[in-house]
Amino acid sequence: MVHQIDPEISSAMTALSTGTPVQEAPKVADWATRRAATNALLAAMSSRVVVPGPVATDHFDATAGDLTTIPLRLYSPPGADVGGGLVVYLHGGGMFCGTVDVYDNFVRRYAHDSGTKILAVDYRFAPEFPFPYAVEDSYAALSWTFEHADLLGVDPSRVAIAGDSAGGGMAAAVAQMARDRGLPPLAMQVLIYPMLDDRNTTHDPDIAGYLTWNWDDNITGWSALLGDEAGTDAVSPYAAPARQQVMSGLAPTYIDVGTLDIFRDETLQYASRLVAAGVPVELHMHPGAPHAFEALAPESAVAKRALGDRIRVFSEL
Repeated sequence: MVHQIDPEISSAMTALSTGTPVQEAPKVADWATRRAATNALLAAMSSRVVVPGPVATDHFDATAGDLTTIPLRLYSPPGADVGGGLVVYLHGGGMFCGTVDVYDNFVRRYAHDSGTKILAVDYRFAPEFPFPYAVEDSYAALSWTFEHADLLGVDPSRVAIAGDSAGGGMAAAVAQMARDRGLPPLAMQVLIYPMLDDRNTTHDPDIAGYLTWNWDDNITGWSALLGDEAGTDAVSPYAAPARQQVMSGLAPTYIDVGTLDIFRDETLQYASRLVAAGVPVELHMHPGAPHAFEALAPESAVAKRALGDRIRVFSEL
């Protein structure tokens, strides 16, 4: 099989790397080096995001099961309807990095362009806080949202969960938890190239030359989250949602991924299983697109299509 990267994405990646010293790849399980590099890259990409207008922000706190305070940041675009919808958003970062601050412009643009309120969750992440801290923090934020819908000025029947990469995987897990623990039904789950399966460790040489998140990164992330349990039968579906056996009753789903993303196959399998269980699914697979393609090449045609679809889904809440 011959894969090719989208030429606009390729050009943008070359420009982004120009002048950056070539560094040796960190070893597997070196999450600290990866955290520093990934946060720096995310900050650089976020700084290039153009937000067309102002978006108001407010700060709230949820309380996790261990009584830790979980900071929340509410983005309210101009003209957002009182009693409208809201997206609880979980940032990416491979289970061990990323922050609400680093993601600020990404989320601000989603809110502005969709006209929908977005609540970003500053969850704790591995390895300092292994499973189940991050997903329980995120579930606590969703529960808080339903309990405080009046304060937020939103309709609880129009609340969605969303996230990208590791955050997309956690959004899928939180949707499962919401179903299993009896929260009000979610209006939607929006899974952006989600990190779903800790068993994804086999290198594929057909796409290896195009990866922006590779299998060494993936093993590092899952090991940080799960320790020695990664890859074993002991892993909970609330950690790795692909392990969920019961797919029925989950929220209607929007899901997208690129063909040059190591999460491609697990994403397609998850979407197929949702469809088989009777869950409404809108699936997009973008040719020639690696992980985080729309952040790497925001002016590319494929990025504009993907962002347009996500914004449409948020605006329809």
